[in-house]
Amino acid sequence: MKNFDVLIVGGGVGGYTAAIRAAQLGMSTGLVERDRLGGVCLNWGCIPTKALLRNAEILQLFKHADEWGITADNFKYDFTKMIKRSRGIAERISKGVEYLMKKNKIDVIRGNARLIAPGTVEISAEGKEKEMVKAKHVVLSTGARPRTLPGTSFDKQRILSSTEAMTMGRQPRTMVVIGGGAIGVEFAYFYNALGTRVTLVEMMSSILPIEDRELTKMLDSSLRKQGIEILTETRVDGMKIGPSDVMVSITSPEGKKELHGEVALMAIGVQGNVENIGLEELGVEAEKWQIKVDKDCRTNVPGIYAVGDVIGPPWLAHVASAEGIHCIEAIAGKNPEPIDYSSIPGCTYCQPQLASVGLTEEKAKEQGRELKIGRFPFRPLGKAVAIGETEGMVKLIFDAKYGELLGAHILGSDATEMIGELVVAKRLETTGPQLYHAIHAHPTLGEAIMEAAAAAYGEAINI
Repeated sequence: MKNFDVLIVGGGVGGYTAAIRAAQLGMSTGLVERDRLGGVCLNWGCIPTKALLRNAEILQLFKHADEWGITADNFKYDFTKMIKRSRGIAERISKGVEYLMKKNKIDVIRGNARLIAPGTVEISAEGKEKEMVKAKHVVLSTGARPRTLPGTSFDKQRILSSTEAMTMGRQPRTMVVIGGGAIGVEFAYFYNALGTRVTLVEMMSSILPIEDRELTKMLDSSLRKQGIEILTETRVDGMKIGPSDVMVSITSPEGKKELHGEVALMAIGVQGNVENIGLEELGVEAEKWQIKVDKDCRTNVPGIYAVGDVIGPPWLAHVASAEGIHCIEAIAGKNPEPIDYSSIPGCTYCQPQLASVGLTEEKAKEQGRELKIGRFPFRPLGKAVAIGETEGMVKLIFDAKYGELLGAHILGSDATEMIGELVVAKRLETTGPQLYHAIHAHPTLGEAIMEAAAAAYGEAINI
């Protein structure tokens, strides 16, 4: 029987990161994975979708090539090749994780894991005898899967999850995307850029309900101009699969209506993979598809921990990674600093991109704070004009009394790259004057951050 200091169940971002950190700290480490190393993010989510979105960005550039003095007549694209490239990238990165496991001498065990007792896990794999594994500490990182509407299931031909949406054999002529949020918006952008007629349906009043309302309205307007039909405050009442399409019954402020698409993409969120891993037998507390943990990722059962999507929102790969490292360092007695969930960046990778960290203007006002808010559009920036990316702006929210950065929101072509500076600034409790007195290189898009901070104090130069 194999015996480890730490056994990780699930080889996604949270799991393999935890495994590597455990090995770095000198612990004997095992990792159980039933499918592909890297989990949803590397194989079916973050990475392959960004490969597809890059195709859409390049295609949009070609459509406007004449503005750059470049002739690109009769250009065309190959949808199948796009999908193949995306899958190849996912495969390459998954193999990279396999290399990291070998490099760090982590024992990868293939199969399904089930808790039998604290410190004892049963591994089962098709065609093999069940195997018992012992570990002083067991970390559950089983991830999450897409949710469906009540009474609806993924048939994977007409009603799709994000997995099928990125592996289709041919491009659909029409698509109904049910649910906004990052996943829904990104796929709506991608397929619309390729020429699919896309309708995006969102129950809330905003396509990105947790983001700053002002910038989300700007993004909404941009996506509509690109050709996406957007229906907010609209409820899906039912779905019916036909011989050549799927019918989606909706209720909007204008009344009841039926939408038709070759396919419908369900993007209404995820639920944790808590079933069939032995939680009930051991009395591990779980509620609403997520395992309950404390600040150090401990469950209520000694020796059992959980990290990543299976412990609930925010369902983000970088959060899972941070939780995996924190959990292992707590196990090792290193007394790690608590994870600052108020400083988690959120990113949506359509074009223009939207990225944020901290409080929205609405949330800050709900807390009764006095604010200084600085806005700076990209349009006046020399770099933005030079590269033809003038859409969007930087919006910074400061506490009026102490000057502390409370929230940062960026809509623009490189927003997801630019947000990192503001995550660091918020973590360090940087004030507005400190931020705009930090000299930013010229010409760059990052100057908009400096100018937005100055604008909050009436000192912006270039507007």
